[in-house]
Amino acid sequence: MLDRARAGDPDAFRQLTDPFRRELLVHCYRMLGSMTDAEDVLQETLLAAWRGLDGFEGRSSPRTWLYRIATNRCLNAVRSASRRRPAEPVPPFTPPEPTRRDAVTWLQPCPEQVEDGDPGPEARYSARESIELAFIAGLQHLPPRQAAALVLRDVLGYSTAETADLLDTTPTAVKAALQRARERLDRVDPSRVPLPGSPGERELARRFAEAYTADDVDGVLALLTDGAWLTMPPAPHAYQGRAAIGAFLAASAASRGGSRFRLEPTRANGQPAFGCFLAGVGPVGLLVLTLRDDRISAVTRFLDDDLPRRFGLDG
Repeated sequence: MLDRARAGDPDAFRQLTDPFRRELLVHCYRMLGSMTDAEDVLQETLLAAWRGLDGFEGRSSPRTWLYRIATNRCLNAVRSASRRRPAEPVPPFTPPEPTRRDAVTWLQPCPEQVEDGDPGPEARYSARESIELAFIAGLQHLPPRQAAALVLRDVLGYSTAETADLLDTTPTAVKAALQRARERLDRVDPSRVPLPGSPGERELARRFAEAYTADDVDGVLALLTDGAWLTMPPAPHAYQGRAAIGAFLAASAASRGGSRFRLEPTRANGQPAFGCFLAGVGPVGLLVLTLRDDRISAVTRFLDDDLPRRFGLDG
């Protein structure tokens, strides 16, 4: 198959690369935090692989070779001054002062099934942990090569030596990057996260949807942890704690003059999510819930009207 691909057979090239397409997309998404950017970089990766087939000597597997190309393309994209940053939306009301302004405004949800092949024995994160929004957002705050080292080593399970080879650096440099990345990236105890589709998860999501669509601010706040966050990419506004989140929700409800949201359930990043629709307007984004124990630790509302359609929700 490789010989046929090198001879210019596009069908052979597709047979060679298609088994890895989905997991490469998820890899690019982890590195970039944006599905739009990940899809673009995946196409760049496959084009570079097609053009560089003559240079593939077979000393590694085709999968590892593709991961090398994808990782380097992601690093180039992160460093590029021309990387697309979405325009900051203008709210239709004057919001309360946020707790902070988050720089990661390009964050997007992932509707894809996680496919990482078979993670190596060095993996420290499960597939579920490594696709949660908190993990994806945390990676965006790391220096690019630290993020790459952590994903290759702790998510995909490549050894330190293999990671060094993929990043064209030394094992010592990889160990140093991993130490700094692990120190900066908070690790969540997976035992505190309700299992996907479990009765506890479904009940918490149901109660949230009922309160949110009724503009029952107190009902929403009762479901949150003390340090819960509300974020709204691509808007930089981030609110922490019940008081701050309640002030924002109350201002939002007052600005709509009785018009209510309607939520359609779905899943994103392995977490409960909802397509968000506003009466008289239509689709207005996607809500993703991060759960810890029997409470909600983060509500991420993505302000992108096209997201419900991308998640198969037509309202």
